[in-house]
Formats: sequence, structure tokens, C-alpha cells
Amino acid sequence: MPIRTASRIDANQPAIVAALRGIGASVLHLHQLKNCFDLLVGYRGRTFLMEVKDPAQPLSKRQLTAGEAEFRRTWRGTPYHVVHSEDEAIRLVTASGPP
Repeated sequence: MPIRTASRIDANQPAIVAALRGIGASVLHLHQLKNCFDLLVGYRGRTFLMEVKDPAQPLSKRQLTAGEAEFRRTWRGTPYHVVHSEDEAIRLVTASGPP
């Protein structure tokens, strides 16, 4: 995947990353990869793909881009999640499920 040199993150992304790291999750930023998700998160032996969208933005700005939607549609690995808040991200990774 090509790397973008100038990519913006949603305003809520730093708070989501801080909250995830605060509970002991590993977080890798991938937002610079074109047509990819924003965060790769590891927690208690599980891996999560997260796209961050800011609920303060208009609905049109919260939609997946065409590239993100295509990636999500064709991805055959661990589920791709769209998160909007720290609470949502924490609930996602701490929900019981297979390790």
C-alpha cells in the first residue's frame, strides 16, 4: 500500500489512542497508508482493525472513503471496526471473545 505524506487524523483519534494504551493495549498508527484503516490494536492476544470517525463532523465527513470501503469489503482477516469514541473502542477490545 502506498504511504501518504500528508494525512489528517480525526480530532478524536489521539484520545482514543490514549484510552486504549491506558488499558494496556498496543496501538500502531496506520492512517498514513492510503485506503487503509487508522489503527491496528492488540489487546490480550487479540487484534483489532479500527477506523476512527469523529461524531462531531457532519455525516458526510464520517462516511468511509471509497478506498476504505473497498478495503473493508475485500478484507478477509479479523473484522474491521469503525469507532467514534474512547468508550466505544474500549468496549470493543474488552468484550469477551476468543483470544
